[in-house]
Amino acid sequence: MATETELKLGIAPDSVDALLRHPLLGACANFQHLANTYFDTEDLTLAREKVAVRERRVDNQTLLTVKTAGHSVGGLSHRQEWEAPSSSGAFDFVGLVSDPELAASLTSLAAQLVPVFTTDFDRLSWSIPVNDSHEESLVEVALDRGVIEVNRQGRHTSSPICELELELKRGHPNALLTLAQQLQQQLALEPLDESKAARGYALFHLLAQ
Repeated sequence: MATETELKLGIAPDSVDALLRHPLLGACANFQHLANTYFDTEDLTLAREKVAVRERRVDNQTLLTVKTAGHSVGGLSHRQEWEAPSSSGAFDFVGLVSDPELAASLTSLAAQLVPVFTTDFDRLSWSIPVNDSHEESLVEVALDRGVIEVNRQGRHTSSPICELELELKRGHPNALLTLAQQLQQQLALEPLDESKAARGYALFHLLAQ
């Protein structure tokens, strides 16, 4: 299990070029295309329990991810996360999740899980060292651009993705705020408390009305 600590920031599409030229990021970005499917029961049991189950396809590998809701304030969030290579549709929660109660609960629901929505986006990421008064930290800056899509009973809706995720890889959480403040000196960035999963569920409920 890992504790994911990240700061999520909204960025306008017309500000992306300025971001890519920002001297803090440099030219050496890592590129990935991430295709994600989120699963839940028909009556959205996982959403009520504030747990997300996701399959992510990246390169030629499938990853199974479980996240708890945690809490988010001003775009800064802390949540529990488990992720490991898997096969599509193979929900081995006992082998993945180290919390026995959560693993048992998810296993009891595994046969009922169906796709609820997808997120499909390109990610550019940079590893940025940050020095502040606490210690040297390492932050991954990820620019995600793509779409959230919901298909339900022959109906379809979608919403664009254009956001920055600053994820703490090593060091003190204050490094996220330090780096965000440096980026905001030249860019208009807005804190986002809503995850992609939360946005996907909101679209699902909108389509269900």
